[in-house]
Amino acid sequence: METTSHEKYMRLALAEARKALEEGEVPIGAVVVCKGRVVARAHNLTETLGDPTAHAEMQAVTMAANELGGKYLQDCTLYVTVEPCVMCAGALGWAQVPSVVYGCSDEKRGFQAFAPRALHPKAQLLGGILEDECRQLMQDFFRQRR
Repeated sequence: METTSHEKYMRLALAEARKALEEGEVPIGAVVVCKGRVVARAHNLTETLGDPTAHAEMQAVTMAANELGGKYLQDCTLYVTVEPCVMCAGALGWAQVPSVVYGCSDEKRGFQAFAPRALHPKAQLLGGILEDECRQLMQDFFRQRR
């Protein structure tokens, strides 16, 4: 997939992250695309639901599985504004997501530092799509919280 497509879908994920921000959530958004069709859009809901597992990626995987009628997302790409954590990377691995595209890295909680093999063994990983916008959203959020 070409860069312009990646940017198009990352902009949708950023729109979800902004919704999270408006709701007082950590501003992370995710979109699942299957064969060129958006099948799920989600953002963090950990505060809203009082659930530490309600990350954007987890919400998006559940929505996509429901939409597609199965637990395996083998023809899908997940777009997420921030590198997934270990929990989310594990879920993406179990769902057999073949492609994960993220905006900015997460040096403190990102899966690559702790469990770099958590994704499916054949999964493709691409980072840095609209990286500056994704990072700025997170930095602004945490700066305001402190």
